[in-house]
Amino acid sequence: MNKQIVKYLGVAAILGVVAASGCRQQSESDETPGVAERSGAALDRAADRTMEAARATGEAAKEVTGRAIERTGEALEDAGESMERTGTKMQSEPKVTIEE
Repeated sequence: MNKQIVKYLGVAAILGVVAASGCRQQSESDETPGVAERSGAALDRAADRTMEAARATGEAAKEVTGRAIERTGEALEDAGESMERTGTKMQSEPKVTIEE
């Protein structure tokens, strides 16, 4: 029976040492980032760059849209003026009637 107790205590001691070594606090010199931490940092940087690019694209699209709206307005004004000239011209021309 003594051998079994010693055996169980030995296994418990080994398990305790293994568990304690896995739970130790890392010192600052031990803080090398692992694969998951490096991957997470890379994803964060990529997300930041993507957001910056999206903002820049949005600003550029806003400027282009503004210019397109201005040009469309100018074209509509030109078309309106042209229609007014045509209407005035039509009213000043003599009417032609065809008689049978």
